[in-house]
Amino acid sequence: MNTKTPPNKNSAPAPASHFIRSIVEHDLAAGKWAARRWAGTPGPASVQAQAALDPAAIRTRFPPEPNGYLHFGHAKSICLNFGLARDFGGVCHMRFDDTNPEKEEQAYVDSIIDAVRWLGFDWTYAGSEHLYYASDYFDFMFTAAEYLVQQGLAYVDQQSADDMRVRRGTLTTPGEDSPWRERPAAESLRLLNEMRAGLHAEGSMVLRARIDMRSPNMNLRDPAIYRIRKAPHHRTGDAWNVYPMYTFAHPIEDALECITHSICTLEFEDQRPFYDWLLNHLADGGLLTRPLPQQYEFARLNLSNTVLSKRRLIQLVDEHHVSGWDDPRLPTLAGGRRRGYTPEGFRLFAERIGVSKANQWIDLSVLEDCMREHLNDIAPRRVAVLDPIKLVIENWPEDLEVRCDAPNHPQHPDWGKRSMPMTRELWIEREDFSLAPPKGYFRLFPGNAVRLRYGYVIECIGYDAATDTVRCKYFEDSRSGTPGSDNYKVKGNIHWVSVKHAYAATVRLYERLFRAEKPGEDGDYLNDLNPDSIHTITAQLEPALRDAPAEARFQFERHGYFVADQIESQAGAPVFNRTVTLRDAWQKT
Repeated sequence: MNTKTPPNKNSAPAPASHFIRSIVEHDLAAGKWAARRWAGTPGPASVQAQAALDPAAIRTRFPPEPNGYLHFGHAKSICLNFGLARDFGGVCHMRFDDTNPEKEEQAYVDSIIDAVRWLGFDWTYAGSEHLYYASDYFDFMFTAAEYLVQQGLAYVDQQSADDMRVRRGTLTTPGEDSPWRERPAAESLRLLNEMRAGLHAEGSMVLRARIDMRSPNMNLRDPAIYRIRKAPHHRTGDAWNVYPMYTFAHPIEDALECITHSICTLEFEDQRPFYDWLLNHLADGGLLTRPLPQQYEFARLNLSNTVLSKRRLIQLVDEHHVSGWDDPRLPTLAGGRRRGYTPEGFRLFAERIGVSKANQWIDLSVLEDCMREHLNDIAPRRVAVLDPIKLVIENWPEDLEVRCDAPNHPQHPDWGKRSMPMTRELWIEREDFSLAPPKGYFRLFPGNAVRLRYGYVIECIGYDAATDTVRCKYFEDSRSGTPGSDNYKVKGNIHWVSVKHAYAATVRLYERLFRAEKPGEDGDYLNDLNPDSIHTITAQLEPALRDAPAEARFQFERHGYFVADQIESQAGAPVFNRTVTLRDAWQKT
């Protein structure tokens, strides 16, 4: 009897419905995957056929190629695939599609694993880890290629790349058969093994599936499935001189891993007929077991003021338009993490934008709002003066130091309070003082009184231009939280830190990396780079921030949410990055 694990109703809030979720629900209700077997490890029919029924209700997979860092679009796919497995009592496999040895590195593998775990997901099910590599299946893939050749379903083609391109036809004209299309199976099999042995030069021949050169679907016009690449692989070394094409490898990987729902983005929709063609022929030959995986497509993420093309991201890094893959302006998960974005914010974003078949642009403010929503709840409050000007309280005794209590979080009284020392000399924001205030200005100017947040009411009595210092007096009976404070009615409330106790810290203020909503729409996307995407300042922070550990997040009152940089912060000397402002301040131009 096949015992399915019921959906975990306590692991997450009720997820929003979408068309793939509906497909999974329908499949489970119909018992579509009830006869699947799982041997405890990926494998062909010879491994799976006699295994026990699969205890996982469904199997999905997240299959990145390890040739770069994950970006925000991958976060959507991660949340979708791992989320479906979690919600329906299944398992999501972590799989690396490492079939292109020239561009892949172990460093990228490590970064991807770290990013997925940081987002809050893993690939453990029933005590076993499901971490796999396409390169684990190279032997079987080659066996599958040999089978196709033997059955007359594949042949070795020796045309040049240009000739193949010409004979492939266009969307409006059919293709033409290769002069090698009727090559005897035995000859193609011999050449295929010579390719594997390294006896032929790169580009001299490829293995092609033999389908239909006149198909209206270009992907069925005898697609290439193996090519010669004499390059070492980061896992298999020099063992192979031929490597499978992605469109050939991917469906085989899914089938060997007994995947039920192979979820990918819309650009693979036209590849689905080949996906099905290949798996059905291999199953007919007894190499794979049924039921076979099914592919479903959804719209990829398009974010405003952002590029998510891996090619463009590589260019931004290689040409030093940004400082690296983890630059907080870059839409990589490493960059987002360093900027202070949270896993919970990404998961909320994925749920909020949903899953659809229709391509659409999502405004970056939606992601920023999700981050604000989560950070508002978890970030302790602190005071920072980003553009300081000195204020001296003339009637404050030189040696007087008063401790003012400030809540760590106004919505979490159980978090308690911290003590802020108040002294005669303070730092305040330059924008909180004006010699010639505009109408409606309620902050500090000569003759006007304001409250120092958590402290006393002060009145401005002058300004010393020579020392750039605001001069004030305070009212001793006006301290916040005391009965006398009610006697003072002022409209302005400004924040401050003690000059004596302040921590001078490097703070980076980030704006969007691109000015244009759709970078490159009107030409070279590099022309849309925002030259003011980063400002580095020296701010004056309350002393409690001096000991902030790396990746500690705070709300700097009035300024937004900030994080202690995970790389540059040192013990007792954190550097802060602004994650997001308190509200969307971006002005579209």
